[in-house]
Amino acid sequence: MTCYVDGFVIPVPTARIDDYRLMAEKAAKIWKEHGALDYWECVGDDMQAEGTMSFTQLANTEPDETVVFSWVIFESKAARDAANAKIFADPRMKDMMDMSNPIFDCKRMAYGGFKQLVHA
Repeated sequence: MTCYVDGFVIPVPTARIDDYRLMAEKAAKIWKEHGALDYWECVGDDMQAEGTMSFTQLANTEPDETVVFSWVIFESKAARDAANAKIFADPRMKDMMDMSNPIFDCKRMAYGGFKQLVHA
């Protein structure tokens, strides 16, 4: 079975990681209710590998920020598109967003949709 993956790389202020986790736990339930097969949120731990660009470099993090690497799996791109329409119309999403004190800067979040290449 081929799946479709939405991926995210997000610089988050380290002091707000617990706030991010609480938001992500709520978001995971909403995503799965609307069709996501799996939902992952991971916080950076070992970000330096000699000879490669690190995620911290990629995300252009500040010294007080941490990288969050996330992905959501869907049955297909069409299923992702249908789920996202429902997710972003869900009033619980607006309830989670405090635009006067956002947890992270959405403009610095990297996002992409990915077709499955290999799954082992």
